[in-house]
Amino acid sequence: MSENYRITKVYTRSGDDGTTGLVGKGRVSKNHRRIQSYGTVDELNAALGLARAHLNQDASNLPSEKKDLALRELADLQNLLFTVGCDLATRIEDRWDGMPVTTMAHVEELERKIDEFNEEVPALKDFVLPTGTPTVAALHLARTICRRAERDALTLRDEEPIGEAVLPFLNRLSDYLFVLSRWLTISAGDTETTWEH
Repeated sequence: MSENYRITKVYTRSGDDGTTGLVGKGRVSKNHRRIQSYGTVDELNAALGLARAHLNQDASNLPSEKKDLALRELADLQNLLFTVGCDLATRIEDRWDGMPVTTMAHVEELERKIDEFNEEVPALKDFVLPTGTPTVAALHLARTICRRAERDALTLRDEEPIGEAVLPFLNRLSDYLFVLSRWLTISAGDTETTWEH
């Protein structure tokens, strides 16, 4: 949001007709693809909040320094997802100077972290079932929501322009969440549950 923007009321009644205001200007239906897109990013952020809450209460054998690192990572991601949401909530032509946007530097940082965490887990031999501790299960849920957020952003992009780094970021983020879930499992000395076929 701009420096002068301040939320003064939680409700406005202006959306009672099924429309909502976009960042910048204009109103659209609440089922518009743009609203669906950043709404799914908001849902993803809530799932990461759930993972953080579980991790705060985690009583597994996860070493404290790894738990602290994961908590910082998730907090950083939640903040960054507000940037992604702002990016998706604002039409390209309505952007302003200094507006927070998703960048390729964000994508590259995720790639660096994926590589770092992936070095500490064994190579995959089969599909990993989305289960484990409540934290790990919440991360798997977040990963699948992230994939939906990517699909929703792609659908929007097919109709109107979006920030160039949004799709690569969401694509990489789901990979990151998968690797982070594996890293937490292995770091706690737990065994991954794999597909039996």
